[in-house]
Amino acid sequence: MNETPRGNRLHIALFGRRNVGKSSLINALTHQKVAVVSEIAGTTTDPVYKSMEVLPLGPVVFIDTPGIDDEGMLGNLRVEKTKEVLRKTDIGIIVTTGMKQWGDLEEELSKKFIERKIPFIVAVNKCDNLNDFELISTLKERVKVPVIKISAYTGNGVEALFKELTGLNREDDNKLHLIDGLVKEQDLVVLVTPIDKEAPKGRFILPQQQVLRDILDNGAMALVTQEFELEHALKKLGRLPDLVITDSQVFDKLSAIVPESVPLTSFSIVYANEKGNLSLFIKALKVIESLRDEDDILMVEGCTHHRKDDDIGTVKIPNLLMKKTGKKMNFHHISGGFFKEDVSKYKMIVHCGACMLNSREMEYRQIFSIKSGVPMINYGMILAYLHGILDRAVKPFERVLLETKY
Repeated sequence: MNETPRGNRLHIALFGRRNVGKSSLINALTHQKVAVVSEIAGTTTDPVYKSMEVLPLGPVVFIDTPGIDDEGMLGNLRVEKTKEVLRKTDIGIIVTTGMKQWGDLEEELSKKFIERKIPFIVAVNKCDNLNDFELISTLKERVKVPVIKISAYTGNGVEALFKELTGLNREDDNKLHLIDGLVKEQDLVVLVTPIDKEAPKGRFILPQQQVLRDILDNGAMALVTQEFELEHALKKLGRLPDLVITDSQVFDKLSAIVPESVPLTSFSIVYANEKGNLSLFIKALKVIESLRDEDDILMVEGCTHHRKDDDIGTVKIPNLLMKKTGKKMNFHHISGGFFKEDVSKYKMIVHCGACMLNSREMEYRQIFSIKSGVPMINYGMILAYLHGILDRAVKPFERVLLETKY
């Protein structure tokens, strides 16, 4: 429960052909037997994830992937799994064993990293007896990224690899944290966290935990209450809070209680700003005006959970949307770490706050939906829209919206 969630960890993925030693290298990097190692090509059949702390990088997750040169029907499925991992990769490591193992597949992988602005390193493995510095120099000149001579067997070069990982200028170094720009030191923030049937016993749900921690890390103060206690809590405070963040499902109740002068938003919209493009989510809302009977709508969640009778994605949002539009639509539901590829038949996509996904994966989903011609809307935003308080719910993000010129 106290571990950093995978969605908040730096994703470092190892890519390469079969039998170049990716699994051995990930075992060397983690100092554990995380991946099964064998001389049989294609031993890794599914991505293997290992979370750990790497100073000064902090919490990371290493990902071992199937070989990019796998063959046959099953092999092609494994390669697809590897391509899916690329979507959520923050830093890539291309593992090879020298120029003989550097060809079109590696060149194509390098191009994908460059296109997606993913920093990467080349690790030349199985260098126990390799003293060919000319080979390393040639590869450096070819790929123009750090090239590390390494031996997963002896451990030589592992520290050099860690040093290069630390020194990379990652794109997310200056990214927004959850409540950046929303609060300042000494601000008072009220968090409204309903304890309903979907709330986990004995703890908060992940978005509530993370927002609370981020408020404290920024030197602000937090008061946590339930929706039916809010009115009493505001009276007890003696002054108005600087911000109220609520569960999207009680937007309608709270908008009548929280004074208009107090900024009000939701956990889901906070995540939409941190992990996606807020202005694109707002633009997507326009599609609601053109919905018709029998339109297909895709409801997407980034994690899997047991759905209750009043589940937000399968029940609440669909019912509110049909009531608002007067149309009867067909709702389809998917969940999990990877996104359905063919979305062309859908009129729109409604996505959860994505607390379990990293920013790379959420960015991919949002851009993919746009390229497919299907608008993607965030849970919190559609609920604010359906309750008639969208302008108020996104007002705390005015600066962000002005900068992105939506």
